[in-house]
Amino acid sequence: MSALEAVSRRQSWSKVTPEAPTREQLLPLIAAAGRVADHSSLRPWRLIELRGEDRERLGAAIAEETGDSSPSTKPLRASLLIAVVASYRRSDKVPRWEQEAVASGVAHVLSLLLDEAGWGVIWRTGGYTRTPAVARAHGLGPDEELLGWLYVGGKPGKEPGRRRALDADAVLSRMPVRSTPEEATTSPDSRTPETRAKTGECASKKARKKAKKKAKKAAKKAREKAAKQQRRLRKAAKKD
Repeated sequence: MSALEAVSRRQSWSKVTPEAPTREQLLPLIAAAGRVADHSSLRPWRLIELRGEDRERLGAAIAEETGDSSPSTKPLRASLLIAVVASYRRSDKVPRWEQEAVASGVAHVLSLLLDEAGWGVIWRTGGYTRTPAVARAHGLGPDEELLGWLYVGGKPGKEPGRRRALDADAVLSRMPVRSTPEEATTSPDSRTPETRAKTGECASKKARKKAKKKAKKAAKKAREKAAKQQRRLRKAAKKD
């Protein structure tokens, strides 16, 4: 399966079965996720695996922050939770926001790798992610922040609802042509067709329609191939 196919079929699984990958199965995926772009190779992140009673302690910490009398059952929705921690490093070149982006990138790539390996994943957050009690439960240092948890488990038979296909053409634009201060405040969409034509942005309606149709066809083909792969995986799992 290509990277494009894996990304195209990725979905968030809000409900998962009790099965979960072992630590040995996780390690190579984490090593691969760590290949994300990382300015100055600071590696400003770390992961914490929560299993068994770890999840109950997290539930108690959440209850402490929310004022509930009993531990939260939210951490029990999956057998494995992977806490994503931004572990900031001192750097004159790499600002704090960029280091957090690296940690987020690791979480996203890891979720893709887990999905491609056949596991159901959803990234959960909440207002209590950066509260004192939850930070203490995870043993976070003064220069660390929790970005949430990847809930990991087996994929149930029922597929989650599919997200609407993205119109890539609507979110990809060219840099605006600006020659005066007044033009600097003009949005790209408000420029004249003549100006846009100079940058090669004007395409005929027919060409745009054809490209959109081709993209939909490719997306459908990728979904069908992904569904076929899932059926093969489930069939193989039953044999095992």
